[in-house]
Amino acid sequence: MTCDHASNRVPPEVAGGDLGLPPEDMARHIAYDVGAAGVARALAEALDAPVILSDFSRLVIDPNRGEDDPTLCMKIYDGSIIPANRHADAAEVERRLELFHRPYHRGIERLLAARPDPVIVAVHSFTPQFVGRPPRPWHVGVLYAGDTRLAYPLLARLNAEPDLCVGDNQPYSGHLPGDALDRHGVQRGLPHVLVEVRNDLIGTAEEQRAWGLRLAPMLDAALRNAEV
Repeated sequence: MTCDHASNRVPPEVAGGDLGLPPEDMARHIAYDVGAAGVARALAEALDAPVILSDFSRLVIDPNRGEDDPTLCMKIYDGSIIPANRHADAAEVERRLELFHRPYHRGIERLLAARPDPVIVAVHSFTPQFVGRPPRPWHVGVLYAGDTRLAYPLLARLNAEPDLCVGDNQPYSGHLPGDALDRHGVQRGLPHVLVEVRNDLIGTAEEQRAWGLRLAPMLDAALRNAEV
């Protein structure tokens, strides 16, 4: 299990630990994937799997973006300007890459190298609505690119749940060259999938655990039926 956007922490090495945003913005989806870390931990516990979580905000540097991605260090996000990023030049981005982004990915690489026949499940959450855009109806989404070995069996199980509206490569496309799953899954030929849960459904520890326990048997069955 991976959780790229597990934390809204701003390390002291970056702007003294303060990006200049008010607390209410740092508690929003722009700073981290609300609830995703708890779901990832619950899934990992239920499936007896290791989990690796980021320990810095996506606004510091986004570990789910390639190093050449223009959204790697966001200056404005969903209506909020990030003051400490407004004047972040190439040297500052490189410094953050070296301090945070690259160590996170090296951690994933070490974990994959230590396990036989690894499978990657990335856990994210999404906001019910962006500023000025229509509400999103999905409760959960399954994201993938060309490799559908795990995604299709998981989608079939989720779609069999009568109370769920399931996104197939929604609310985002699973094809993002250079992102974490492209880097560690697609480019290595490893089975992988990204699961997105709507964050208003996982706001409490109890809800996060409940979703983890709900998803775990579906993922387990999908993996057993997948051609991996």
